[in-house]
Amino acid sequence: MRENQQQDLHHVVIVGGGAGGLELATKLGDSLGRKGKAMITLIDHSKTHVWKPLLHEIAAGSMNPEKHELVYLAQAHWHHFKFRLGKMDTLNRAKREISIAPNYDEDGQEVIPRRTFKYDTLVIAVGSTTNDFGIKGAREHSIALDTQEQAERFHRRLHNALLRAQTQTTPVQPGQLEVVIVGAGATGVELSAELHNTTRELAAYGLDKIDADRDVKISLIEASERVLPALPPKLSHSVEVELKKLNVHVYTGERVTEVTSEGIHTHSGKFIPSSLVVWAAGIKAPDFLREIDGLETNRINQLVVKKTLQTTDDKDIFAFGDCAACPLESGKTEENVPPRAQAAHQQASMLYKTIKNRVAGKSHLPEYTYRDYGSLVNLGRYTTVGNLMGSISGGSLFIEGLIARLMYQSLYQMHLMALHGFWSTALQALARTISRRTEAQVKLH
Repeated sequence: MRENQQQDLHHVVIVGGGAGGLELATKLGDSLGRKGKAMITLIDHSKTHVWKPLLHEIAAGSMNPEKHELVYLAQAHWHHFKFRLGKMDTLNRAKREISIAPNYDEDGQEVIPRRTFKYDTLVIAVGSTTNDFGIKGAREHSIALDTQEQAERFHRRLHNALLRAQTQTTPVQPGQLEVVIVGAGATGVELSAELHNTTRELAAYGLDKIDADRDVKISLIEASERVLPALPPKLSHSVEVELKKLNVHVYTGERVTEVTSEGIHTHSGKFIPSSLVVWAAGIKAPDFLREIDGLETNRINQLVVKKTLQTTDDKDIFAFGDCAACPLESGKTEENVPPRAQAAHQQASMLYKTIKNRVAGKSHLPEYTYRDYGSLVNLGRYTTVGNLMGSISGGSLFIEGLIARLMYQSLYQMHLMALHGFWSTALQALARTISRRTEAQVKLH
């Protein structure tokens, strides 16, 4: 009887359990799901969620991911929605259903067969992946930081490189302990500062044959003329000054032409030796979205959406976050909403209202207007810089130091509060503060 009742309910399927998709599923579950007014299903290819802006800290080893993972099945149980493990690969708009690829274990054995899910409202929030622009060798010889698995793989490679240098009888070779980061956006900049700290911390934990200042080198390569090209010049300049204080080698106006196992080549003829290359230059939506069942996409695979966040070809399919190309202004498609965490959070909040209206049979759908509250860039323990814009400051206000750091930390806390509520988040923060006193400052394995 209950199963028949559920089949009659409006079925909302959310594909992608990133920050925006998970927040939306949680809010809809707490309202529509709990009251039995709709069935909410969240689909993701991973079993756990880690806030994506933390991945550079996991890669550097300054954060233990186990303490910040959220298990989707537990969140679904607590907040009245269903979670299904898998990766969407096809869409059938005529039947209003999506198909999820089979899931395999590490031995190649099928765990979960191919499945299909019917929907009344489909929300695609699959985020973005790193765009290597087809650069020769980039896919084979560099690591992106799109997932927790990739971040942990980079950390293992870094840790092994340090252990190898510690135990070898020959001197450290050029490039052996040099990390090259391609792309000086927020991820590249924050990773370079974290690596400066953690490599020195690791050296202090018994790796006494390594002189971090002499042997460990960090290089940041950017094709534009300045670091953080998407942010205001004042913020960019301040960050570059701080990076140079940390002896990070900053190369601007350099376009990578090839990545090899020995290092990278640039268009000006430079060769920078490195056994560890991180690719953080540019994004694109996942390839499977490219014109999926006739939906309109742009050159980087993003689904083109209206201000309502509905796809241009199907009113029952919505997309938001990094995988969606939403016009910044009504009637204009030249400039889209930037792929930033604050945009995804804002869009999730709007879609919550939208879907409640759809389930209630209301025809009016709100339109999304992007509000830029500024940008913050965290340089590890050294400093944090940023600018506040819009309604907070009445313009643009440059900030740095302790205030900027506290505001940066508050962004993560706001994400946690959207998932767990105030008191649970406060208790988690207290527990981490207490446990930190008995733990190493960096991940040692």
